[in-house]
Amino acid sequence: MANNLMRAVQYSKYGGGVDGLKHVEAPIPSPKKDEVLIKVEAASINPIDWKIQNGIARPFLPRKFPHIPGTDVAGEIVQVGSEVKRFKAGDKVVAVLGNGGALAEFAVAKEGSTVPRPPEVSALEAAALPIAGLAAHQSITQHAGLKLDGSSPQVNVLVTAASGGVGTYAVQLAKLANAHVTATCGARNMDLIRSLGADEVLDYKTTEGKALKSPSGRKYDIIIHCTTNIPWSTFAANLTPKGKVVDTTPAFGTMMSAAAKKITCSKKQLILVFTDPKKENLDYLVKLVKAGKLKPVIDSRHPLSKAGEAWGKSMDGHATGKILVEP
Repeated sequence: MANNLMRAVQYSKYGGGVDGLKHVEAPIPSPKKDEVLIKVEAASINPIDWKIQNGIARPFLPRKFPHIPGTDVAGEIVQVGSEVKRFKAGDKVVAVLGNGGALAEFAVAKEGSTVPRPPEVSALEAAALPIAGLAAHQSITQHAGLKLDGSSPQVNVLVTAASGGVGTYAVQLAKLANAHVTATCGARNMDLIRSLGADEVLDYKTTEGKALKSPSGRKYDIIIHCTTNIPWSTFAANLTPKGKVVDTTPAFGTMMSAAAKKITCSKKQLILVFTDPKKENLDYLVKLVKAGKLKPVIDSRHPLSKAGEAWGKSMDGHATGKILVEP
């Protein structure tokens, strides 16, 4: 903490991609009364991070420039705000940052968005959890209505882009919910997705994969959609009469489709997921990892000095699991 400065990566305007990222020395943030200051051990990059850079949430996010991006961090608390009750300096934690700040040596997080990290869960595993894990968890439980204790009746679930950050979690959580899981991914990742529990795996580049056809001829009760550019007609042809598509990557066109489904009173539903960083959900996921029931899949690890490589890899869209940055 020499001179109260830290190494960080930031950008100063919308757009620019990797070239817009700059390595700087920035002031170490001070925690407000309800915040903790975390020495970052690992952070992960999510597609929403570079989409925010591209202006998807303007003018609301970033709240100001220059902006240090990233929401998912794991590390050790070094300072707590005056009203923080649940944590103390020295505690290992994982957190979701509401205003970014993950790509740095230190970050502040709200106490209410921070959960303990047990020694059985590494910083890398923990940092890989928040946004992707929460999106999968809320899709399976809140939107699809499945119970992760296996007490739900068996249903047929399709997970698209199953080798991505959200998809790798969705496959595992669907299996915990007693579902028969079909998954799509690239040919190189088919064995990995089977190892995570998928009952059937489709190469998305084949005719059957593009059509989302179950090898066993099943119709899907639930489709957890983790990619883009699949038309509703393809989904509808594969759904049961009251089937649901739970879309974790909603775009403007998807929102129009969802509105149309409601207007026409279609029994087949399109549900849009906007991830809510609930600490009780994150704590539950951490406990699943500790118990060996959920495995974070890590695509690659990058030092903070090469955060641009990680950023570019995420923008390329072909990562297997999560991309991590270590200060």
